[in-house]
Amino acid sequence: MHTVVLVSLVIVSIALIVAVLLQSSKSAGLSGAISGGAEQLFGKQKARGMDLILHRATIVLAILFFILALAITKI
Repeated sequence: MHTVVLVSLVIVSIALIVAVLLQSSKSAGLSGAISGGAEQLFGKQKARGMDLILHRATIVLAILFFILALAITKI
């Protein structure tokens, strides 16, 4: 059981890294990070197509990562 969870954690980790690296940047610099977060918070800019798929995949993979990381500590 420990081996299965560990292998799953490694696969999810690699997939999460790939999903984050494939996403396009919103804007450059620190000021872009602050304004980009505000735009996303208030819904001024909606993701479409591949950006939306990568965004949702990143959320799902992050949740799986945390669940598997907690599971491996319990085993």
